[in-house]
Amino acid sequence: MLGMVFRSMAHMLEKKVSDDYAKEIFAAAGVGSPGSFEADKSYPFTDMQKVLSALEDNTGKSSEELLHDFGYYLFNRLVEVHGQVLSGRNSLLEVLEYLDTDIHSQVRELYPDADLPKVTVLSRTDNAMRLRYCSKYDLYALAEGFLDAAADHYSTAIERETIACSEPHTYQFSLTVVCR
Repeated sequence: MLGMVFRSMAHMLEKKVSDDYAKEIFAAAGVGSPGSFEADKSYPFTDMQKVLSALEDNTGKSSEELLHDFGYYLFNRLVEVHGQVLSGRNSLLEVLEYLDTDIHSQVRELYPDADLPKVTVLSRTDNAMRLRYCSKYDLYALAEGFLDAAADHYSTAIERETIACSEPHTYQFSLTVVCR
């Protein structure tokens, strides 16, 4: 897992709680200090699982809730730091339609070793979309948080359904834009 992800997790904990809290969680996880992760270097996914486990113990939230919160934060962090990856995209469905072909390719330029999920558009109408999400890791809850943050970014109310597929770490997301 890319160090940028760990740095983003630490940044979220620092912003939402404190610098000391982030250090405590990373220490409890036994993965070093938040500042020890280099953004463009890869680290074992087990390190992220350890951080999540330490957060579960500390907060009482499930890993799915924590990953959703992190995915929500991560989208907003992406916009803050690398807003250019969304340039020219005017709606949630437009962003999602070009996520894999355009936005992920821009992220790969910034972080060539990134293990990004494969997102395929299965169908799209003016107000609905069905996506296939396949990841090396079981991070569907992070993707759900990312989707929810993107919807909020574009001031779009959505109904979202997540369906597990038979292949490991593969899900279908059905999104429908609803009137507010």
